[in-house]
Amino acid sequence: MCLEIDVAWRDQLICSLLYVVWSSPKSIVMLKVLARTMRSRTIVSQCTHTLGATNSTLTSKSTTAQQHTIAAPVMAGEVVSKTNYEEAVRVLNTLQTNAAVLEKIRRDRGRRNEKSLPETIQFLERVGITLDDIDNLSIIHVSGTKGKGSTCAYCESILRANGFKTGFYSSPHLVEVRERIRINGIPLAKDEFSKYFFRVFSRLEETKDLHDGAMPAYFRFLTILAFHVFIQEKVDVAIVEVGIGGAYDCTNVVRCPVVTGITSLGMDHTSVLGDTLDKIAWHKAGICKPGRPAFTVPQPSPAMEAVIKRARELQAPIQVTPDFENYDWQGRPVELGLAGEHQKQNATLAMQLCRTWIEEHKATLTEGPPELKKQKLMNGEIDLDEMSITTAPTFKIIDTFIYGLRSCYWAGRTQKMTRDRVTYYLDGAHTARSVQACVKWFMDIADEEAKTIEGPVARVLVFNAMGDRNEKPMLRELVDCKFDAAAFCPNIASIYNGQTSADQTNLMTTTQKQQARCEKHRASWQELEKEAGLLSQPPSPSTASSSRTQFLQDSVSALEALTKGGQVDATSAVIS
Repeated sequence: MCLEIDVAWRDQLICSLLYVVWSSPKSIVMLKVLARTMRSRTIVSQCTHTLGATNSTLTSKSTTAQQHTIAAPVMAGEVVSKTNYEEAVRVLNTLQTNAAVLEKIRRDRGRRNEKSLPETIQFLERVGITLDDIDNLSIIHVSGTKGKGSTCAYCESILRANGFKTGFYSSPHLVEVRERIRINGIPLAKDEFSKYFFRVFSRLEETKDLHDGAMPAYFRFLTILAFHVFIQEKVDVAIVEVGIGGAYDCTNVVRCPVVTGITSLGMDHTSVLGDTLDKIAWHKAGICKPGRPAFTVPQPSPAMEAVIKRARELQAPIQVTPDFENYDWQGRPVELGLAGEHQKQNATLAMQLCRTWIEEHKATLTEGPPELKKQKLMNGEIDLDEMSITTAPTFKIIDTFIYGLRSCYWAGRTQKMTRDRVTYYLDGAHTARSVQACVKWFMDIADEEAKTIEGPVARVLVFNAMGDRNEKPMLRELVDCKFDAAAFCPNIASIYNGQTSADQTNLMTTTQKQQARCEKHRASWQELEKEAGLLSQPPSPSTASSSRTQFLQDSVSALEALTKGGQVDATSAVIS
């Protein structure tokens, strides 16, 4: 609604942009767009939504990051039909659950959960995919509250470094929906996405009259599409990240994964999964399968007890991952592609999952037809040994594992970008514990950078949270960073000349709700700053209507205003 800025911009600036996002973190693209508009305090008059254009102007201090872009590159000889891709995404968006229906589902709190898997199986059959087809995929299935995307990214990078053709299904996307389905680490090309999309959508459309007009919702459709792509592309391994929960998540039609993993658990999606850690853990451990090895990172006591109990119910042997430092690194320096101390936990889980998958892959080549072995596994005919949980053994880390860990790239997770005299720190933390880890990463790396800069350094927080999360526990972790200014933005990257992208359409919320949420976040931040003695008196409504107030439509406009200069003190802003 208003922007109140009084901060004096000096010669050097560190702009700390810690994004807290949920279902569709499109706001991160805004940062990449804004980076292009900042040149020694001047604002370039024209912005663009095209990420490829902005990437050429950004400089990352990570050489690994320099080798990647979020969107798949256009290969030589490839003809990309933007019209077909835009049309595919537009049609896909018709499957989004609108805000009113979503609110009803939340009120019902999972009453339809039990129907999720049978309904998904019916949709798969309408597309021509059987459960046997999915069984024939070699799948690593990962659930968890925090770190499951990073863990899957490590798995994909490690196995690709070992020479295997990888498929990777993740959510949400940052910029374009095709990022969710990757082959060998690269999002599907636009024409490939369109081809597979219309093939699957047409089969569902043609059969809907025989099924009372039923069509899968957005995420369920993309899950079906991912399985179709992996089957058609004949991948060696499919790394599948759970959407929400696990037990009733539509990815859990997987009957016989090679191995399953559970990342760090915490309080999230409580309206669907339950309001205690043990209830949430029950859902997350629901991806375990009879006779199939499972790994979990160390969990809080209630969560660990629930995970062990659930694994036993499902007859799955489960182990706890060892400490990252306990592996045999053969005297070589350890470097992870993803920054932050907490990434070590994700990396050790990924190493256990990959080693187990490789051993299973080798065994499949020597122990007869895979169909026979899978049938034995599903019938529970393989001895599980003792069901008590133990710590998984460490092992010697070979060169391909080290390369895979070092070269792993996962945009928007503890990511640092530098442009002229502005440094952007990006992270998708969305729980209090993950924000705590994000703050530690940010404080360590930003403090080190500040030592290399002459003159004052200003720090700015840009915060965006979606869904039904309680913002106060997350914001409380950020107060100690002592930001010079804070902006609370809607999930709108930018509005420029009325141009919109089908990839950025979100029917799951309303503009009014986003505005109200921004106001609420701002009020909570001011309250926390006052408690910490950082704000003597919150701005009054009369202050908000002063001549310094500007009415802005999106996040890009907010940061442009921040960089125009002028006098500023530690204040906060709401942008809508």
